[in-house]
Amino acid sequence: MDRLVIRFCGDSGDGMQLAGGQFSLQSAILGNDIATFPDFPAEIRAPRGSTFGVSAFQVQFAATDVLTPGDQVHVLVAMNPAGLKTNLDDVEPRGVIIVNDDEFNRVNLRRCGYPDDYDPRDDPALRMRYQFFPVSMSRLTREALAESGLGARDMDRCRNMFALGVVSFLYDRPLEPVIRWIEASFGGKRGRPELAEANVRVLRAGFHFAETAEIMPPRVTVAPAPRQPGRYRQISGNEALAIGLVTAAHKAGAGLFYAGYPITPASDLLHALARLPHLGVITFQAEDEISAVCAAIGASFTGKIAVTGSSGPGITLKSEAIGLAVMYELPLVIVDVQRAGPSTGMPTKMEQADLLLAMFGRAAESPVAVIAAAGPADCFDMAIEAVRLAVHGMCPVMLLSDAGVANGAEPWRIPDPADIAPIPVVHPGPRAADAPPFKPYARDPESLARPWAVPGTPGLEHRLGGLEKQDISGAVSYDPDNHDRMVRLRAEKISRLATRLPPVEVTGPATGDVLLLGWGGTYGTIHTAGEVLRAEGHAVATAHLRHLNPFPLNLESVLRSYARVIVPEVNQGQLALLLRARFLIDVESVTETRGRMFTIESLVNRVRGAGIRSTPDRSRTP
Repeated sequence: MDRLVIRFCGDSGDGMQLAGGQFSLQSAILGNDIATFPDFPAEIRAPRGSTFGVSAFQVQFAATDVLTPGDQVHVLVAMNPAGLKTNLDDVEPRGVIIVNDDEFNRVNLRRCGYPDDYDPRDDPALRMRYQFFPVSMSRLTREALAESGLGARDMDRCRNMFALGVVSFLYDRPLEPVIRWIEASFGGKRGRPELAEANVRVLRAGFHFAETAEIMPPRVTVAPAPRQPGRYRQISGNEALAIGLVTAAHKAGAGLFYAGYPITPASDLLHALARLPHLGVITFQAEDEISAVCAAIGASFTGKIAVTGSSGPGITLKSEAIGLAVMYELPLVIVDVQRAGPSTGMPTKMEQADLLLAMFGRAAESPVAVIAAAGPADCFDMAIEAVRLAVHGMCPVMLLSDAGVANGAEPWRIPDPADIAPIPVVHPGPRAADAPPFKPYARDPESLARPWAVPGTPGLEHRLGGLEKQDISGAVSYDPDNHDRMVRLRAEKISRLATRLPPVEVTGPATGDVLLLGWGGTYGTIHTAGEVLRAEGHAVATAHLRHLNPFPLNLESVLRSYARVIVPEVNQGQLALLLRARFLIDVESVTETRGRMFTIESLVNRVRGAGIRSTPDRSRTP
C-alpha cells in the first residue's frame, strides 16, 4: 500500500503514546513520510476503563508526502472497551480492529457505558462492517514474563509492547530501533535492566505471535517515500520551537532567556529548553503567568533574547505586561500554543481561536506582530522568524502554534547552520561624559525601531515605564499631540515589518474560481484538499498565511485574483473577519470547533457543495 493510518488507543496508563511514538520512529527510520496526532485525556487520572481516560496516538505513514495524520483509520488497536467505543466511528469500513480480548469483561464493558447485555465483539453489524481480531494480550504478556520475577502490575505495564510487536510484524516495521530505545531508557546505573529485558521479551513475543497466528490479517508493506538528500530526524512542534529559539539566539550572538508557567499544551517547550543550559539557555519557571512575562521583559531590557510562552488562558493573564513591552518598545517573543476554550475548555484539544486575542487582546492601541507556524517542523523556522522580527522592529512578536502542531510530529530535514542568516543585533556603545544626552526613543529612519540600550553602559542612562513617552527624549509626557504621534509611530513600526516578509505563495492556478486560504495548523488539510479538487479538474488554488500582522504586501492582489476566497479555520471565522475588514472582500468562512482538525474529506465536500466550476488542464499549474 502507498499509505496507512494506524491508531493506538487505551487507558491513559496503557502506554499508547509510547507505543505510537515508537511505531512512528520505526516508520521514519524506514524512510516513510509520517504525520502524527497524539490525543491525550484532559483529566489527570480519570477512572480506569472510563471513556474520559482514553488516550490515543494516530500516525499516518506513507510512500508519498503526507501533510496530515489522516482522516479515516485503517487499523485500530484498542487495549480496552473504552478505547474501542470512543474511536470506533473513525475506522474506515472493512478496517482492521485489533483488541485486547482479556479486557472485554462484563465490568469493563459496563464501566465505559455499554448495556449489560451487549458486547461489541459479538455484534453482527460490527463484524460485517469491520475486520475484528481479538488477541489475549494480557494473558500472552504474562505468559511471556512467567519466569521474569516481576509482579503482575509490572507485567501488565508491558502490554503496550505486545501490541507494538503485533503491528510491527503486520506492517513490516523493524524491532531493532525500539529495542535500542528500551535498553537506553531502562539501562544505565540508575535504570532497571529487568524492565528493559521484560519489555524486549514482550515486544518479540507480540511480533512472533503475529507471525505464527493464522487469525491475524495479511502482512502489508509501505515503501519509503522519496525525499531530498540530507539528514532527517522526527520532531514535534514544541521540540522544533525550542531548537529554533536556541538557534535564533546564537544567530543573534545573545543568550536565550525563557520564562514560563506550566500549562497544557505549552509546558513541553519549557521542559525542552530547561535541558539546554550548555547552549546558553536560561529557563525560569515562575510562580504565575504575570511573573513569567515580566521576567522576560526584564531579560530583554538586559540584552537577552527573551521569550515567554503559554496557552490561551495564560496569554490573557500576560496581556497587561505585553502592553508594557509595547510601551517599552523592547523585543519580546510570546509563544501561544492554542487550545480549545474558553476558560479551561478542553485543555488537551486543539483550536485556532486565539488569533483575535493575539491581535487585540490588550488595553488601548497596543499593536504587536503576529505570526503562526504551519506544522511541527515549520515551528523551527517560525521561531527564528519571530526573533528576527522582534529584534528588527524592537517590538513584541506573538508566535501562534496549537496543540495539534505542538504535539504532532513529522520528519524534519536538519538544516546546515551556515545556511541560516545571522540576526543583526546592535547595542549602542558607551558615550563620553561631554556627549549630548542619550535619546532612547530616537528611531531608525527605515524600521522606526528605537535603540536597544543595555543597562550599565556608560552614558546610556534613561527612563522606562508604563507612562507615555515623549518622542525622542523618552521623558514622561501627557501632551495630547505627542500621544497621538507615539500611538501612530508604534503602529507604523509594525506595519513596516511587511517590507521584510516573503510574498504569499499560491499552489494551483494563478487565477480562477476558488482560493482556499488558511493559517496555522490548517496547512496540511487545506493543501491536500486543494490537490484532491484539482485532480478532479476544478479551478481551485491554495495559499497559506504565516504572517498575520502585518499581512504580506501581495496578499490583496492574490485575494482579488479569484472569484471566491474560502477561509477554513478551527474557530468561528477570525481570519475571515480580519480579511473582510482590511480588504473589503467578502471572503467565505468554513469553520469547525470540535477540538481537532477538520478532515480532508469534510473540507473537500464543503467546497464541492458550495459550487465550483471545472477548468481545463491548461489553466492549472503543476
